[in-house]
Amino acid sequence: MSEIAGTEDSSGLLRDPARFAREVLEPIRAVVGARGVITDRDQMQPLMVAWRDGWSGRVPLVVQPASPSELAEVVAICHRTRTPIVPQGGNTGLTGASQPHGDDSEIVISTTRMNRIRAIDLDNDTITVDAGCVLATIQQAAREAGRLFPLSLGAEGSCQIGGNLSTNAGGVQALRYGTARNLVAGLEVVLPDGRVWNGLRGLRKDNAGYDLKQVFIGAEGTLGIITGATLKLLPLPEATVTAFLATPSPSHAVAWLRRAKAALGEAITSCELMERACIEVARKHNDRIQDPLASVHPWYLLVELTGQGASEALEERLLAVFEAGLEARELVDGVVASSAAQAEALWRIREGAPEGQRLEGASFKHDVSVPISQVDRFIAEANAALAQRFPGIRSFAFGHLGDGNIHYNPIQAEGEPAETWQGRLPEVNRIVHDIVARLGGSITAEHGVGRLRIAEIRRYKSDIELEMMARLKRCFDPLNLMNPGKLLDSGLIDAVGGEA
Repeated sequence: MSEIAGTEDSSGLLRDPARFAREVLEPIRAVVGARGVITDRDQMQPLMVAWRDGWSGRVPLVVQPASPSELAEVVAICHRTRTPIVPQGGNTGLTGASQPHGDDSEIVISTTRMNRIRAIDLDNDTITVDAGCVLATIQQAAREAGRLFPLSLGAEGSCQIGGNLSTNAGGVQALRYGTARNLVAGLEVVLPDGRVWNGLRGLRKDNAGYDLKQVFIGAEGTLGIITGATLKLLPLPEATVTAFLATPSPSHAVAWLRRAKAALGEAITSCELMERACIEVARKHNDRIQDPLASVHPWYLLVELTGQGASEALEERLLAVFEAGLEARELVDGVVASSAAQAEALWRIREGAPEGQRLEGASFKHDVSVPISQVDRFIAEANAALAQRFPGIRSFAFGHLGDGNIHYNPIQAEGEPAETWQGRLPEVNRIVHDIVARLGGSITAEHGVGRLRIAEIRRYKSDIELEMMARLKRCFDPLNLMNPGKLLDSGLIDAVGGEA
């Protein structure tokens, strides 16, 4: 029987400088070399702080292995010495999953130096990469080989694929291609005891038992550290058409999307929903953003189609569905980009909404999902409940309509102190998330649990679901060394008891 180590033993070692140097730092330095360790507080600081929402931490050591074998040796040392680990990729997360706690009780293992493109197999349509490869680098390597790797995120220039997979990243093309887990053929993972599982088989069909790679995708580094991935590639689209459409309401938008999917099928790559406030706030804080339509409308869709063949044929198909939507009063206006520059300008509106919102003062960010059929009801009920409880609060909703993932981020009343509104976050969260749960949704659609939602997850998952998650954690990581205090709190893990 394996017992979960308490924090006293591990933190005691970490806080004893001589013992820590002798048992942890020097053995690790012998594995990764001087380039692979950072002990200077100033050099570590950028890795301790999240780029958004104030997550921060403090550790005595950051380790940057140069290969999966080095990383495995480092993890084995940590397992032997009961040293807790925080795995970190590009540090672009939004829930504090890759930030250590602030008490020197852990070390960070960064995959930044593990950034090789290992192989591209065009017959198998796969690319095998290190976990530290930046997403944009993988996209570019695929393009140069005449293929598409479709995972696309706002942070793609700095996020790493290991982190993308550990959080099951979604992005703007999940409507067509699915989330990150749909794009993985195989994984290589260092387990909490330092052993390496090589599942880089790249097979489309493998029915020989459990699909173990799915256990680690979305686990937020709590079950092991992803060190490599074999990813699925697709044909590189020859044509792209981008349109900005106005619609009376989310329910009308859903009706038009249903029509469009029937007529256009998989050609629909993205379908982003935005309310008018998103455009106004984006324009207010970015003078490069222009209103694409002459008239003001309450809701908008940013739609992108991709496919093979000529762009003119794809545009003709879109225009036919657009006209049908006008006749059915599902749409009221729209414009189709006539150049790549115009398409970029339309996407700038969507990308400018989160930044503009940040500059408006206190906002309450919710990365939620509901069935697509419930999107209109969710937004209406949440708006009504919050307006009643907090007069003056401003609705601010945008997101991926095609998969029901709405970033519902209401903003404080204008002209009031931000500090007054920031204290209302727990009550706002409870109102919004209770509505989401009642409609059969999830309180985190693509950002993950991390530290942000770790307390709330108990309220919105069933006891049996929490028990199964805790048993998985205990099975793979009985000493609770992998990213402790993220995704599942120690109380849940301890509660399952029994043998690991």
